[in-house]
This record gives sequence, C-alpha cells and structure tokens, in this order.
Amino acid sequence: MLSLEQIVRDPETFRAALVRRGEDPPIDRILELDSRRKELIQAADIDRANRNNVSKAIGNEKRKPTPEEIAEMRETGDRIKAVEAELATVLEELNDTLLPIPNTPLDDVPDGLDEESNVVVRTSEGSTESHGNAHWDVATELGILDLEAGASISGARFYVLKGKGAKLQRALAAWMLDVQTEEHGYTEIDPPLLVRGETMTGSGNLPKFKDNLYRDEETDLWLVPTAEVALNGLHQGRIIDPGVLPLKYVAQTPSFRKEHASAGRDVRGIKRVHQFEKVEMFRYVEPETSDAMLEQMVGEAERLCQLLGLTYRVLQLCAGDIGFQSAKTYDIEVWSPGSAEWLEVSSISTCTDFQARRNGTRYRPEVGASTKLPHTLNGSGLALPRIWIAVIENGLQEDGSIVIPEVLVPYTGWDRIESK
Repeated sequence: MLSLEQIVRDPETFRAALVRRGEDPPIDRILELDSRRKELIQAADIDRANRNNVSKAIGNEKRKPTPEEIAEMRETGDRIKAVEAELATVLEELNDTLLPIPNTPLDDVPDGLDEESNVVVRTSEGSTESHGNAHWDVATELGILDLEAGASISGARFYVLKGKGAKLQRALAAWMLDVQTEEHGYTEIDPPLLVRGETMTGSGNLPKFKDNLYRDEETDLWLVPTAEVALNGLHQGRIIDPGVLPLKYVAQTPSFRKEHASAGRDVRGIKRVHQFEKVEMFRYVEPETSDAMLEQMVGEAERLCQLLGLTYRVLQLCAGDIGFQSAKTYDIEVWSPGSAEWLEVSSISTCTDFQARRNGTRYRPEVGASTKLPHTLNGSGLALPRIWIAVIENGLQEDGSIVIPEVLVPYTGWDRIESK
C-alpha cells in the first residue's frame, strides 16, 4: 500500500508516477477523504476536550451537574458518536481506495505501457536456433508427459508427469533449493499453501486479483498463487529485532492460478497452466540496501540458468509491465528451441515498503530506535515447468533421447531419458 502521508504531502509526484504505469489514480478523491478525516478528528477532539473540561469543573466544585449541563453532555456525547461513525466510514473508504492502487515505479524503470517497451539488459552466450520439436510432442513420445490424463482428471491446462519426467522435476526443485540454501545463504521454508485473506491482501494479491485466485469459501482460505504470499506473511503484524536483517527465505511450493489473463495466448503444452511448481526467493532488507539486493538476486537466478547450460536473457520491465506490488522488475527468459520462443522462468522484483505497509511488518534498526518499514524483494529461483521444458527441448538428441544437465545427474541417478 502506498503511504497516505506521502501522497498528501506530494500528490502530483504520485499522480505522475502512477500515470507512467497506465493508471488513472484517484488522487483527488484521496485528498478529499483525508481532508474530511482531519476535520472529523478535530471536531471529535474539540468535543472531547469540552466534555472533559465540564466534568473536571464539576469535580473540582464537588457538586452535582445541573440539568442544563447534563443535557449539554448528552448532546456532546451524541455528536462524538456521530462523528466517530462518519470517521469510521471515511477511513474504510480511504482504505478501500488505497488498496487497489499499485506500487509506484522507481525513477530508473523504463517508460512504456506494455512488453514492447521492455529493455533487454543482456543476453548470454549460446544458441538461439530452433529445431521445431516441441516438448508436447517429444515428452509425450518418450512417455514422460501425459496431457490427456491431466485434462481427464482436472480439465484444460492441467498435466501429468510420469516416470523420469516426474523425477526430473523433483530433481530440478531439489537442486535449486540446495544451491539457494547451501551456496546463496537462504533459509528454506515449508509454508502453508492455504492462507488467510489478510495474508493475501498483505502481499498485494487482494483485492486486485480476486478473480484469478482459488478460494475455499467454507474456510475463507486462499490457495497461494506463489510462495511469495506466504513468505511475505512470515512477519506480518510483527517487529523484526535489531541486527536481524537481511532475512533471506526460499520455498518450493505449488502455485495455483486461474490464468484468465492468458486467454488468447499460446497455451500449448505446459507453458501456461493452472498448477505448477516454483522455487521462490524472498528477502526482507533495510531500505538503503534494496537496490544492491535486487541486483544480487538477479545474479543468483542467472547462475542457475548458467549451471543448467541454458541460453538466457535478462530484461528490465517497463513501468506499464511491472507487477502490481513491484517498483522495479527484471525478468529472466530462457531459449526453448522446440517451442522456438523465450520462456520466462524468473521475475525478480523489489517491492520497496509497499508490502510491509500493507501487512504491518516493521523492523527496529537498533535497540531503542523507532520502528521502520523494511523493503521486500522476491524472485523465482526458478519456475517449473518452464525450466523443465527448456531442459527437455535443449537436451533433445538426434535419436530422440534427452540428455540432462550434468548438475542434475546426482539428483536423478541417470543422465539421459530414452524411449522405452
């Protein structure tokens, strides 16, 4: 959530920043509501002070209140109740107005309203040739992917991995977790997959993306669209002790998304599905370090692509293409020669203090100091099944078998997938 205080102090800066994202922000309405909020608080404070003065005078004079004073006190009490009721309504509307407003892009985020304005920062060495043998054909022929079974069990855009295909996904996730925990210093978390609405709101997914999320109506719990939601909730409503930051967490979870936004896009194979596995990096950091931490996280995701021997590129997203809670985002895409396209396998973002303000996460810089809002950062490290797709399509041999990256062999026990 954006800071009401900062919006009121400098409304035009916030208006301009949000227009860069293609938004039509309700800044004027926010200013009106805040002005009315202040008026109501002042009116209630005046009435409370007058009532206290009358009560104090009566007490000092050690007498009973007169009928006129009783009537005045009753009228004052009624006015206070009415003002408090209106104030509650104003505060609720202020909150409802602020919650759907996205984060503001940082100054160095490129201008532009869609992916056409994203900037390729760098591209790794490696082939970008195509061989036209897409994973949905190759993996099906090898007996490691069953799209028909997925559709029969659950419907469109669900799938079943079988045999070495299932073990390859498990190996990828285990290897990525080991690299993140043993080499990059993350603490592994196994979080709940069902979260409260407050947790989903704190991450920025509610109310904006309500229609794209899965919910159990009886318990009012929501299936996580990414582990980011749960990791962002680890310290919600709490104060992080001095000297603890940065906190670095990593989790492997399924992600559940209705994916309405992908209607009309190429959804062949398992590129855009309703349920998929992902290893997620998440950090809580002090604000002055968040820029450097973002670059470090991008490097960590790149290193995974390098160790897998994949051709990849890093893009900086423009203002209109960054996520709702993001202030700056880099995407990492790997080349998939069978699908003949770049597949996004990681999106790494700094959310500045946007999420921390929404869910009440604070930290104390030092003992006795006032609390501050930490910055939060998140990124895939990496996302399945697209990395699975890239391994399959890049490892395809002339005889139809798949050679897997060397780093995965200790996790699979074999280096090749062959037809039975």
